[in-house]
Amino acid sequence: MTGAIWNLLLALAWVVLSGDFTGLNLLVGLVFGYIALLLIEPQVESLEGYPARIPRILGFLGFFIKELLMANLKVGFDILTPPWHMKPGVIAMPLEARTELEITMVANLISLTPGTLSLDVSDDRKVLYIHAMFLDDEEELRRNLKEMEHRALQLFR
Repeated sequence: MTGAIWNLLLALAWVVLSGDFTGLNLLVGLVFGYIALLLIEPQVESLEGYPARIPRILGFLGFFIKELLMANLKVGFDILTPPWHMKPGVIAMPLEARTELEITMVANLISLTPGTLSLDVSDDRKVLYIHAMFLDDEEELRRNLKEMEHRALQLFR
């Protein structure tokens, strides 16, 4: 978290010192701030691991946008082409996530994806119950959801 704050402060300093208050200039400042933090990371203990987190976040965003696009296309196709091809059902997915924050993030990511909805978490917080609009291949769905969970947890660890 310290690295993100320093990166933002460096970007804001860049914007103020350059005198160009645009979004593009802020992005340039974020990139230059990231490079500066990458260079000084070995000397500053509180920055440990921060430079490695940014590529993981960008990779996750690309993965999630792709999943979101594919799910939207699948749901849209099913809605626009009768007869409906959906086979709704509920599955139980064992969780790797352990903390409340991790479980909440995984459940919200699943609910944000069209065609799936997080219903409940077991009392022992080891199983997430999910309603799926397309339950043709339960193992494939479970594999896709586990991949999403794994990538989301990579952001925290």
